[in-house]
Formats: sequence, structure tokens, C-alpha cells
Amino acid sequence: MCPIEFPIERTAMNADAFRQFYDYHFSENHKIWDSYLPLLSDEDFLQDVGYSYGSVKSQIVHLINVETAWFCELRGVEIPGGRDPASFTDRSSIRAHWDEVEGSMRAYLAGLRDEMLFLKPFPGEDENLTVWQVLLHVVNHGTDHRAQLLRMMSDLGVRTGPQDFVFYAYEHSETGKND
Repeated sequence: MCPIEFPIERTAMNADAFRQFYDYHFSENHKIWDSYLPLLSDEDFLQDVGYSYGSVKSQIVHLINVETAWFCELRGVEIPGGRDPASFTDRSSIRAHWDEVEGSMRAYLAGLRDEMLFLKPFPGEDENLTVWQVLLHVVNHGTDHRAQLLRMMSDLGVRTGPQDFVFYAYEHSETGKND
């Protein structure tokens, strides 16, 4: 049960804002894959760094598993068992699976309507959570674990950069940075 009440007007949120927030989320995930992971050796990718889920590989698989679970719940379908990092033979198999998960998430988000944000479609201990709370949680969870990934990769010698939403907004706004 969610003990915190969120007194937000039903008109204060809209599905388009969540789609934009997820575009940021996916963009930052792609940055991890395209800008930083190629700089890691296979040995570093698998190395247990004694932090969070251990290795960069395990951290990424954790993110995939969590996003899969929450979006299955959002769609009302059975949650598959989480994938074991050892079930992936190489980085490309992980990337292919993550791309599938992203595609599924984008499909859900494409059908998201404003009135759906306040539904409570979840069973059991999550029954008091609304769709908007879970959507926000998934992006926040991703930001947290990407920060951990960035720290891991930095410790392994990869120069990383910021993942702030505002930088994404500046880059993707029609007018650029506003003062």
C-alpha cells in the first residue's frame, strides 16, 4: 500500500509529457550503449566491481528485468522471470534484448492516454499505485542505475558525461536553451 497521497489534479499531467520523458530515458540508455560501452574491454564489462549489482553486465541486465516487469504490469500481462546475466552470451545479445524491451515500452507509451495516468491497474502490494507513479518510477530507477553504471565505467577508466534531463531538453527543444 502506498502511504503517501499525491494531491495532483487530473488535468496537471498528460501522456505527451511522459512520452517526452521516456524519449529522454531511451536516449540516455542509447548513450550508454553507443558512447561508453564500446570503450570497455570484455574483461571490464564482466568484472565484479563490488558495487551495486557487481558488474556492468549485471547492472544492465537488472535494468532490463525491472523495465520488463513494470511494463508487463502496466499492460496487464504475466511478468516473465528475470533474465540471468549468464543467459546472455555477449553484449550484442543483451543489446538486442534491451532493444526489444524498449520497443515494447514505446508501443505501450504510443497508446497511453491522459485518462490512463490515474488508473490503478496493479495487483497485490502495488494495488494503490497509479500508472503515472509507475511511469515516473521506471525513469527514476533508470536514472539511478545509469548513474551507477557511469560511476562503474568511470572507475574502469571510461570518461563519461552527465545525464541531466535539462541537457536533453535544451538539445531537443525547438528554441534551444531558455534563460
